[in-house]
Amino acid sequence: MKVKDVVIVGLMSAALTAGKLALSFMPNVEIVTLFLMLFAVTLGLKRALLASIVFVTTEILLYGFSTWVLVYYALWPCLVVVTTLLSRMIKSEFGYAALAGIFGFSFGFFSAVFESFFYGPAYGIAYWLRGITFDVVHGASNFIIVLMLFSPLHNMLKAQAARFILN
Repeated sequence: MKVKDVVIVGLMSAALTAGKLALSFMPNVEIVTLFLMLFAVTLGLKRALLASIVFVTTEILLYGFSTWVLVYYALWPCLVVVTTLLSRMIKSEFGYAALAGIFGFSFGFFSAVFESFFYGPAYGIAYWLRGITFDVVHGASNFIIVLMLFSPLHNMLKAQAARFILN
């Protein structure tokens, strides 16, 4: 990796962590999904994947280690890969908003699947059912945030990337 890429990944990771901390007072309302989707579309798969991994590692330093870490190491990079793969087909912010909404709504389900590996299927089902309202909030807030902010932030990030990164 070039030094420029290391710096860019560090800045992306810092933005992810700061964005998550800034909205941490609202349960399941976050901009990490928006940022990772923007990074994947604008700055590329490799940088976005690395930023997601550094972000999750930073989360461990802030919140400690538990089974949720495995969920984060799987789901955040998965979002980056899926966004990258679908970016050629998605033509508007509505497509990205739909993807973000689906991701937010299904986050709890996939977390429950991971939890069931450690604590059994009954625990996984209870975990998922207990969190459905949070999943609805997560999906709806992701949809709204991405719908409102994806296009303007994408244009801004694309312009800055052309100006500073790709030169």
